[in-house]
Formats: sequence, structure tokens, C-alpha cells
Amino acid sequence: MERTYSFTQTVICGLIATFMMSMLSFLSSGIGLPVIDVGYMLKEIFNHIHEQDPYNMLWGNAAYYIGGVLLALIYVVFLDNKLPGNWLVQGIIYGVVISIVAAVIISPAISMAGGESFGIFYIDTWFPVLNILAGLIMHLSYGITLLLCLEYSDRFRT
Repeated sequence: MERTYSFTQTVICGLIATFMMSMLSFLSSGIGLPVIDVGYMLKEIFNHIHEQDPYNMLWGNAAYYIGGVLLALIYVVFLDNKLPGNWLVQGIIYGVVISIVAAVIISPAISMAGGESFGIFYIDTWFPVLNILAGLIMHLSYGITLLLCLEYSDRFRT
């Protein structure tokens, strides 16, 4: 049976998954992984590009959460009912895919926009393996939370 989700369900699940990803990123510092604060990085990039009009954390986090909602919409529109397995397997697959895309395309692109270079798979950072692991944990938490939330919202939809 094909599942369908409303726009509102998808947006709410994307916001919840993004929040979970943020919290896990901050908590992962407790096990020695670097904190990847995407909202802060986006704010710094905005300020690098627009030095005369400084942005605050609200704008960086707004952009971050909009990105999380867009990832949820991408999943629902293009990948839902196409990935194998149950919600957990699908969440793991989506989290791994997002992590690879982030490490190969997104992170190098936004780091260059901010005047730095992280390199592909964070090769130009001090500890690339720790950054890869931190990013993977973040994105796995996003994928699993998103699919759990979508599964839960689908079961109790009226």
C-alpha cells in the first residue's frame, strides 16, 4: 500500500528531524566528536558575504531548518515508496545518502563561500575521520527521525 503525506505532515516531520539532528550534534561532543553547528556556520557565511549587514543566529538557524524541511520534502516527493525495507532501513539509507552528499558537495561549497575550504570528505580539516563520523551520526539521526515521524503521522492520520 502506497503511503501519502500532506505538506503539513512533511514540514512538521522535517522540523522535528532537523531538531533531533541538531541536538545529537551537540551531544556527540560528549564522546569526542566535533560539534557541527550548521546554523552558526550559515550565519558566518551570510556575514562573510554581507559584511555591512550582519546576520544573527536566528537567520542561520532559519536557513538550517528550511534546509531540513526541504530534505523532508525531497524524500516524500522523490523517494517515498521507492526505497527498500521498513521505515528504519529507509531512514538509514536516506541518512547515509544525505551524509555523502553533504561531505562531497554541500560542505565544500558552503565552506568556500565562507572563505575557507573543508575539502571533499572534510579532507582539509584537522580530523577528517571525526568530521565524517560526526556528519554520519547527524544525518543518520535525521533520516531515522524523519522516517519514524512520517511512519507515526501516517498511522494516526484521520
